[in-house]
Amino acid sequence: MTSAAPAGLILAGGLSRRMGGGDKGLHRLGGETILARIAQRLALQVSPLLLNANGPAERFGLDLPVVMDTLPGNPGPLAGILAGLDHLAREAYAVRFLLTVPSDCPFLPRDLAMRLAAAAGETGAAYAVSGGREHPVFGLWPVASRDALRRLLVEEDERRMMNWARHSGAVPVEWPAAPLDPFLNLNTPDDLLAAERLLAAYPAL
Repeated sequence: MTSAAPAGLILAGGLSRRMGGGDKGLHRLGGETILARIAQRLALQVSPLLLNANGPAERFGLDLPVVMDTLPGNPGPLAGILAGLDHLAREAYAVRFLLTVPSDCPFLPRDLAMRLAAAAGETGAAYAVSGGREHPVFGLWPVASRDALRRLLVEEDERRMMNWARHSGAVPVEWPAAPLDPFLNLNTPDDLLAAERLLAAYPAL
């Protein structure tokens, strides 16, 4: 039987240069790691929940299956998505869709999976928009699209998330950006300090 909930994948395979290197998701916000906050928000929306990362998995301190990139050279989030889709197909998980999120957005919506799935339509693909900005890394992708993504990455050397979203026929889904943009991402130490202030102002987040 196929699960109604999508699988989930936190994309933590980046190099985090603007944060000083290392894993952005391991920085602490409100007394816990950004990654732990994201995992808590996704846990009730997806099954299973996976982590895309490279290097030793133990450093994350989370009881999540870790899926490593299969393409060399840190080619970006599309490679992480491909690794997740391939993992689901290889392990024969009874899911048809994969929800992806980055590892630096601690305020992501608690209804992300539900709203993307409701909007996806015939293509089965959708992505988030807020405040006039597109956020395709917050996306829902059919497991069956993995061969198309592999061709885009390997044969066409495509790295841009929005080109993949357009290629997939993904539907944009709008969220309000006030009082807080739920897709706020933390790229620098100053972003992290600003997030602490937001958390103090909106503790229910």
